[in-house]
Amino acid sequence: MSEQPSTLQRRPSSSAAHPSSRRKTTIRDWIPDQPGAWAMALLPALAGMIAGGTNAITVWLFAAWVLCYCVQFTVARWLKSRFARRYAPPVAVYTVLLAAAGLPFVIFHPAVLWWAPLYATLAALSFVAAWLRRERTLWGNSVAILAACTMAMVVGSFGTYAADAKYPALANGGLPAAIVFLLTQFGSVLFVKTMIRERGNRGYLWASWIWHGTLLVAAFGLWGLLGFRRLFVMPAIVCLWLLARAIAMPLIARQRNIKPIAVGLVEMASSLAVFAAVLMTF
Repeated sequence: MSEQPSTLQRRPSSSAAHPSSRRKTTIRDWIPDQPGAWAMALLPALAGMIAGGTNAITVWLFAAWVLCYCVQFTVARWLKSRFARRYAPPVAVYTVLLAAAGLPFVIFHPAVLWWAPLYATLAALSFVAAWLRRERTLWGNSVAILAACTMAMVVGSFGTYAADAKYPALANGGLPAAIVFLLTQFGSVLFVKTMIRERGNRGYLWASWIWHGTLLVAAFGLWGLLGFRRLFVMPAIVCLWLLARAIAMPLIARQRNIKPIAVGLVEMASSLAVFAAVLMTF
């Protein structure tokens, strides 16, 4: 029999050629499945809410940010899949929920629009990275990190303690908290790459070690400049832990397999440690 199809045979449709495009929407399409990513995306905003003084406005804004994360996650998957139908329902539902929560917030608290240019730019870059399937690159990761960490300032600026501040976004340690989250989360990206996507890549390994070593030196240096007060001991301890796990786990992975879920759980714990250090310090 000839390998060429008969002229009487029907050619498979594009959906038949690509079964994944016909899959039904599942619960995994609705919920981001990376525990470390959840922690990195939401903890800075939660820290800003607590440090700035929790009230109804900050809770409302935090809830809107959770919906923003869900929209970004589902839209990125939808774009990456080239508009697969299975991802359309989560995109539609989360977008409607975000509009329902976000538009009234903007109407009652228009000061939040001060942040609109930054987040519009970051959202556009995030979606471009998803379309190009480059969201796991350093620049794609950096866009997500900057958006998440800046929320410590955004949410904190609406807190109770920032009500009378001349610059609410800078009140109650909002800026240093955002910087701490930014530096540690970028280090987390380098570390995770040494464990999964860039495992065995010495360039990434050295970059991770140097980055975390620099953070540790800076933390102890700042602690010393401030007189080794008890208030600033937690960042130094956390940076010591971050360096230790960045060195030890890749070396252990050379001898035994470490599953990605284990790496994710370690990073969730690390994010919680950074979160605690920020609250105890700022």
